[in-house]
Amino acid sequence: MEKSLNKKYYFSDQIFGQELENIFYSDWICCGREEDIEYAGSYQIFNIGNENLFIIKDKSNEIRVFHNFCKHRGCQILGDETSSPLKRNIRCPYHSWVYNFDGSLYKAPHLEVDNQDKKFNLNQVCSESWGGFIFINLDSHPSSFKDYIMNIQKQFQRYPLCDVVSSRSYKYKVSANWKVIVENYNECYHCAGVHPELCNVVPAFKENGADQLDWENGIPHRPGANTFTFSGKTDREPFPGLNQSEKDNHFGQALYPNLMISLSMDHVAAFILRPISPSLTEIDCRILFHPNEINKSDFNPDDASEFWDLVNKQDWDICERVQKGMQSKAFEYGYYAPMEDESLDIRKYIGKRLGVSFD
Repeated sequence: MEKSLNKKYYFSDQIFGQELENIFYSDWICCGREEDIEYAGSYQIFNIGNENLFIIKDKSNEIRVFHNFCKHRGCQILGDETSSPLKRNIRCPYHSWVYNFDGSLYKAPHLEVDNQDKKFNLNQVCSESWGGFIFINLDSHPSSFKDYIMNIQKQFQRYPLCDVVSSRSYKYKVSANWKVIVENYNECYHCAGVHPELCNVVPAFKENGADQLDWENGIPHRPGANTFTFSGKTDREPFPGLNQSEKDNHFGQALYPNLMISLSMDHVAAFILRPISPSLTEIDCRILFHPNEINKSDFNPDDASEFWDLVNKQDWDICERVQKGMQSKAFEYGYYAPMEDESLDIRKYIGKRLGVSFD
């Protein structure tokens, strides 16, 4: 069996700082959903490490992302408590410099400042959208978003990810390193012992230690089941456009570093991770449904959302126990079993981004 990451990669402040600099400040990361920014002037605050950003829709209905400070003296412009939508413009609370929603300077009171001079514009962050998700890249020369999203875009091309809406959402704070959570998501060796309700719907998750699961072609439900609910069934119709395999099987994918997506035939569970410290991660979980179903008078998402909330809490609890157990002086590293091969990807990813070798 292969060794897992050394303990220091889950606890070291220095390594966490390197991850922020070389991953979360340099790679494409997910920061929310387009549905959160509904109207011109609507905005959301997003924090990652020491970077405080706001996502806003301008008057041309384009979503933009800016560093949340005024170009005058660096004051934070918008507070962490969202007051949305803004009516006409963005005003700094310190000296009342005013900006348009596109980040350009509108006016600086009592000063003859050229508002056509781009040096006075807010610092814009490179952003892209895919499947209704908003991604940002803080690097001054970002890598190709098209290349970044290519594989998952092909895999999920028939799912109406742009159309689905968050009918239920959950905010979790998990006392575990973000990599523990991704590693847990990447394998189902733990499912038999941690997720009895989940394994009742998908027996393959507990067979042979969940070895040889074919995620590319989907994981079959038990006979008579077709979705992630306690019964394995629902009255909701499948998403329009799915093929038969997508109607019958469950699919999932992690998009490094911080987006995890699980797809059923009638809903999507999406998880946006935000590392706070080496031992604390915030998770924004969305349970998304098609508007065709939401608009029905008898629509009720609880069968799926309550199921996911239970499964999530089971996962977060076991991840926290991993983090606690690894604190021991006697622990140096663990091992990846053969059915945990997907978890090795995190080693390859971390090694490449931090410029280290784990051979």
